[in-house]
Formats: sequence, structure tokens, C-alpha cells
Amino acid sequence: MQETRMMLRNIGKINPISSMEYAKLGGYSSLRLALSFPNGIVGMLKDSGLRGRGGAGFPVGLKWAFVRDTEAPQKYIICNADEGEPGTNKDRILIMGNPHAVLEGMAIAGRAVGASKGYIYVRAEYPYVRNLLEKAIADAEEHNFLGKGILGSDFDFYIEIRMGAGAYICGEETALMQSIEGQRGEPRFKPPFPAQKGLFGMPTVVNNVETFANVPLVLSLGSENFKTIGAPKTSGTKLFTLSGNICRPGVYEFQTGITIRELFEEVGGGCPNGKKLQAIQTGGASGAIISPDLLDTPMDIESCAAVGATFGAGDLMFIDEDQDLIEVCASLAGFFVDESCGKCTPCREGNKRLLELIMKFRHHTATPKDIDTINDLASTMMDASLCGLGQTSPTPIVTAVKNFPEVFERAMARRDEK
Repeated sequence: MQETRMMLRNIGKINPISSMEYAKLGGYSSLRLALSFPNGIVGMLKDSGLRGRGGAGFPVGLKWAFVRDTEAPQKYIICNADEGEPGTNKDRILIMGNPHAVLEGMAIAGRAVGASKGYIYVRAEYPYVRNLLEKAIADAEEHNFLGKGILGSDFDFYIEIRMGAGAYICGEETALMQSIEGQRGEPRFKPPFPAQKGLFGMPTVVNNVETFANVPLVLSLGSENFKTIGAPKTSGTKLFTLSGNICRPGVYEFQTGITIRELFEEVGGGCPNGKKLQAIQTGGASGAIISPDLLDTPMDIESCAAVGATFGAGDLMFIDEDQDLIEVCASLAGFFVDESCGKCTPCREGNKRLLELIMKFRHHTATPKDIDTINDLASTMMDASLCGLGQTSPTPIVTAVKNFPEVFERAMARRDEK
């Protein structure tokens, strides 16, 4: 199946560090355009229908408008390259192969909202990504695509890199800002939101790597043309990460709206060794675990939500018939116990309790009452946790219990056999 390569189009064709090679293939032309009409950038993004690619799917133009319309002596642009989600490496692929698309998108954001400073927050496990980014930024400054008086204009924009310390929680935007400021990476209470009071107390745009790489495409294609690509309410292409029990795992770029079946069968080649597909986890470690009956679901935000799946950052983990689904849930629950920052009680204690409950099923000591406890606890965590980690970490367990009741019933039946 042929990919629709837009963000990945330059990979393998140019030296990723070279801004001039990127420019020869049309790169930085959108930045030139943005320099000439800064007041129209936000409107184009709104009209394009571009939504954030980090997981939440918030409209990009609307987020930028909040920052643009907030008066402040300094504003900031942050690129979230933390990418701590298990089974996801799309941002690494994009940065390593096409970093100047991300830098161009950040500079356009700066021009649109009136920011002169940007930060790229890179996860600690990506030291080689930092090295490449440092060289790409230096090259862009040398050729006046970044720095002072960009391309002969009155616009200055500088980008610095900040490394995380391997904390999953720092993928959450307020915890990320805390980390950049040199504080413990824990989420802040909202409101105020980053658009009004973000990094160092100033209005801040925080977007994902893939989101920034889409921005030059919107300006070069025009908002109306961009809107025709992909699903109606999730415009453009998406980087999908296929992992788990699949013949051809990897990162692929397709228009949004491609079905899970197409990604599984035509792109990924199905399960290895002719095994039967048992389940799919969509949207990353905190995503829903759904049945193969939903293989024909289009991968866009609205279609996934309509069937109880998670679009997230476009991750799909395939689970074949040989895998123990309860073991999968236990592994995910253990991950969130380790990665919870501990700031709020629902997440800190709730994830531990969820793991304990799942282990009862694993050891065949669970009762039907434990199912009710899981659902009650999950509801409390989703409603009362401070940030997205605690609000979404129960999702895989709750959806597994709902969509695969026979698995949990068998585990309880084995208790009766003892």
C-alpha cells in the first residue's frame, strides 16, 4: 500500500542537517511566506483544520490564537519531543530525517504569536537526536533561517535544546515546562493554562514534533487544499506506529481516515506465523484495548471516539492469540505505577491499586466484586487526577474488562477450580 509521504518526503533524499538542501526542495518557503503576512497565519491554521498530533488533538490555530491575543513582554514556543510512550518512535524518525521541517514550523509559530524564543524538549534516551538537532539549528542560523533578522526581516527567533531526565510525566505540557525551568517535573494546576501563563510565567505555545512539521505544509498548500487531505475533522496525514505481533512493524505516513484493517493487513502484513489477532491497543500505553471486530474503524479522532477506541498519537499495538491479555494489562499497570509522579492521590494510589487488582486475576484469586472495584476506581481516577497520566492510565484495563469479559471470567473460574 502506497504511503502518502508529506512530512517524511525528504527522508533519504537530503542530508538532514543541511538547511540549504532542505531549502532546495521547497523548505523554508513557508517561513518566507509567514514573514510577509504574520497576522494571517493563525487564520490559515484555523481554516486548515490542523489538530495537534501529540495525543489530545486540540485545534492548533485556536491554541496559537490564545497566545497571540495575550499581552506579555515575552512569549515562548516549546516543541515537545519527550516521546516517552512505549511503542512509539515517530518523532525520533521525523527529527532524524527531516529536522528542518520542525524548526521551520517553530519559527512560523514564533512569527504568528510574537515569540522570539523556542525550546525543544528532548527525552534523555535520545542523545543522538540532540546531537543532530544541535547541528541542524547551527546550520539554520548560519544561513539566516534562524537567529537575528531572519531572511532580512525584523523577526528574531532562537531555538535551544533542553534534555529531560527520562520521566514519562514530562510529556505532559505543564510538567515539561517545570522541567525546563529546572524544577521537579510535576504537572501544574490548570487554569491558568500555558497559553496565558506558561514557561517562566509567560504565554507559551506547546506542540508536538509532528504538529510543527505539519505547519509548513499548511502554508505551502493553502488551508483549503490541506483540508481536503485525510478525514474531514482530522485533516492531513498522520505518522502511524505499528508494533507488537505484526510482520512489518514501523512508522508509516498515511492520510487520516485509513482503517485499522488496512494498516494491519496491507501495511503491517498481519500477525507473524499465521497467528490470529486477539486484540488491538490504539493510541499508546494509555489507549483503549479493542476487539478485532473494530478493524474497519477509520483512524481519525471522531471515528475512534465513536467506537470507544483511542486515536492518541497514532500508535497501534497488535496482540495475537498467544498473548495473555491479563499479563498485558499487568505490564501496562506496572508501567504507570512506576511513571506516576506521585503529586496527586488518585493517580499515585489509584495506579497501585489497579495493579493489585489485575494481579488478583493473574493469580486466579479474583472475584466478580473486583470487576466492580476496577470500574469504580477507574472512574474516580479519570475524574479526579491532576493530569492526563492519571486520567487516562485506567483506560486499557477498563476497556479490556469491557471488551474481553471472557478472559476475566476464565481467570475467576480458575479460582473456583482450586
